[in-house]
Amino acid sequence: MRTSPLLTDLYELTMLAGYLQEGLSEEPATFDLFFRSNPFEGGYAVFAGLEPALAALEQLRFAEDELAYLKSLNLFRPAFLDYLRTFRFRGTVVAPPEGTVVFANTPLLSVSGTLAEAQFVETLLLNLVNFSTLVATKAARIVHAAGDDASVLEFGLRRAQGPDGGLTVARAACIGGVTSTSNVLAGQTFGLPLRGTHAHSWVMAFPDELAAFRAYADAFPHNCILLIDTYDTLQSGLPHALAVAAELRAQGHELYGVRIDSGDLAYLSREVRQAFDRAGYPAVKIVASNELDEFVIDSIRDEGGCVDIYGVGTRLATCAGRGGGALGGVYKLVECCGLPRLKVTSDMAKATLPGRKRVLRAINPDGGYLQDILALDVDDPLAPGDTVYDPSNPLQHTLLAATATLRDLRTAVMVDGKRTRVAEPLDALTARCREELARLPQGCLRFINPHRYKVSLSPTLNALRNQLIAERSSTI
Repeated sequence: MRTSPLLTDLYELTMLAGYLQEGLSEEPATFDLFFRSNPFEGGYAVFAGLEPALAALEQLRFAEDELAYLKSLNLFRPAFLDYLRTFRFRGTVVAPPEGTVVFANTPLLSVSGTLAEAQFVETLLLNLVNFSTLVATKAARIVHAAGDDASVLEFGLRRAQGPDGGLTVARAACIGGVTSTSNVLAGQTFGLPLRGTHAHSWVMAFPDELAAFRAYADAFPHNCILLIDTYDTLQSGLPHALAVAAELRAQGHELYGVRIDSGDLAYLSREVRQAFDRAGYPAVKIVASNELDEFVIDSIRDEGGCVDIYGVGTRLATCAGRGGGALGGVYKLVECCGLPRLKVTSDMAKATLPGRKRVLRAINPDGGYLQDILALDVDDPLAPGDTVYDPSNPLQHTLLAATATLRDLRTAVMVDGKRTRVAEPLDALTARCREELARLPQGCLRFINPHRYKVSLSPTLNALRNQLIAERSSTI
């Protein structure tokens, strides 16, 4: 589906008009998209949103009704509106594959082209990358908490930020490792497995709970999951579910599972598991829901809970939790008119890194990730044993491990406004995320006080930054 170019901030259009008037619109420029701190106070992020971003760039054009609306604002000159009629994105985008683990202050996307086209897509790219990356990261944390013996179902559509947000959540959560969704449109759009049970209202609509369970089992004998906490989980829901399980087996079917949506989920899941095992139904799945996130799931497992599927809605769809809510990605000019550009500010955390860059990942002989190094795109040799520098404190430096190998994290995914490769299937992105997380230092996966993965600057990039800071200071 085409994304309208009007999905932008007004200042992108006013700057575009100004660049055109000042004769700057065709000057070459490069922007970096990055974030300054890892989300959820965690040790990493999972990059997502690239494919929707590339699709939007490839289709970028102004329709006549959109130009008519801009004309009605009485803000822009006719020559600018004529310019927009043939405006396209014909630039280059460099990025890692979706599902890659990424870190604060590391460029995710680098966008090169004319100043006009590279500037104009700022809001669009931030909108498409920020939220997807945030959701994929939250999903990866939740899946890690659930462990290898359980799966996670995404069912946050009713709490998501509108229809588009619901679709974005389902796709990005899949990249982070979630295995299924309740969102039927997402199932159709992305080919995701669908899963669901029934609501408490189903049980309340029948004369009694057992009648409700029997009716649901009759309607869906091959995929019956019963919600057992409408009245009393252990005294009512559990015995009625056991009765229906026996009736289904007598008919040649098996009860798929039961869901618990309230109460002490660790205790209740243990009791329910024991009851079904004693009755000869070890394959019945236990689904838990009710405001779950990585911390709640972690506590359920610590207390011996027996959950096979975690249904996670609100806290995944809204990315709730410490350090959540928004990724805070930014889009900054790093080169213009053939010269590196640097934003200098009294807040060192908001200073930018100049020039077109490579992102190099240092890898141990066993395949584990050591650190990332930012280097200039050209004429910046880097080898194991070199000194590399902390981007937030130039006085801090360390030696790159002599046994490390270096790999470019990013490639050109769009050239001349066209994608360089076909879109990867979602299951490939999920597999990449899983492999990437396994290569991180284990401390990065901690929810509390995670290990700080180092992102460093090459000597050449560090020297360029210091030079530009000194030149800027001398002119103030």
